[in-house]
Amino acid sequence: MGIIETISGSRLYLDSNISIYALEGYPEYESILTSLFSLIDNNTCTAVTSELTLAEVLIKPLMDNNLNLQQTYTEILQSSDSLTLANIDRHILIEAAMIRASSDAIHLPDAIHLATAKLHKCSCFITNDKRLRNNHLFQVIIISDLLEN
Repeated sequence: MGIIETISGSRLYLDSNISIYALEGYPEYESILTSLFSLIDNNTCTAVTSELTLAEVLIKPLMDNNLNLQQTYTEILQSSDSLTLANIDRHILIEAAMIRASSDAIHLPDAIHLATAKLHKCSCFITNDKRLRNNHLFQVIIISDLLEN
């Protein structure tokens, strides 16, 4: 089953690495991400990511003093009709602490992403972080796995 059949009609959570791959040009993921963002843009599914994503994606452009990429991220990562940029609030932080407490393998930033996805009722978590594959909260799609199919 392809990505379109898998996520059509779903509420998706986009991990930070998805934004990095999409905006920084990772050719191996281009066709997958084009299909994914086409579904989102056409309202075939809805997407959510955390404000934490903005902080994570800006690190390298700030280190490299890449003003163009910094501006691109800050312009694109905003709530719109097709994307909810979720605030990090007390409920998310408490849920993240509970997720973190239940697994030594999950670091706090990942727990914040998972908590955000859970509280925003996402059914699918899209990432390339294989450590998140075995969570019990959502279907996790590892985009590098899609290259093998």
